[in-house]
Amino acid sequence: MAGPRRGKRAKSGAEGARILIVEARYYDDIADALLAGAMKALDEAAAEVERISVPGSLEIPAAIAIACKAAQRRRRPYDGVVALGCVIRGDTIHFDIVAHQSARGLMDISIAHGLPIGNGIITVDSEPQAFARARLDEQDKGGDAARAALALVALERRLKGA
Repeated sequence: MAGPRRGKRAKSGAEGARILIVEARYYDDIADALLAGAMKALDEAAAEVERISVPGSLEIPAAIAIACKAAQRRRRPYDGVVALGCVIRGDTIHFDIVAHQSARGLMDISIAHGLPIGNGIITVDSEPQAFARARLDEQDKGGDAARAALALVALERRLKGA
């Protein structure tokens, strides 16, 4: 199976983007690993980053909506958002609810507002799987989410002719 394409690229088209990271801190160590990957990717793009922490992944879409509304009022809107969190399967259907509703919420906000969002909410069966997906030197899903948001920012800029 082919892996994701990664690596530094000359001129992404998203340089200097104003990016909001909303991170769920329910699993602190996993959140730190996701954040490390996202920050590395955003630093490479010379992005301006603002961070907000929320208790869990289900709160991420609401926090994005609240933060974006406030940023618009301040006349400093975000160019894109990176959502970071982790949902680990348990013995109840709570996993399914949180995984599906957080993803649905992100998609709803992105489409309704034309907002580039990189979804870095990982959904796994176990803590070891979560660390494998989160760690910068393994699957780097935080970095993938940041690169996805930056790619959408670049696309929007290109289509607007900026």
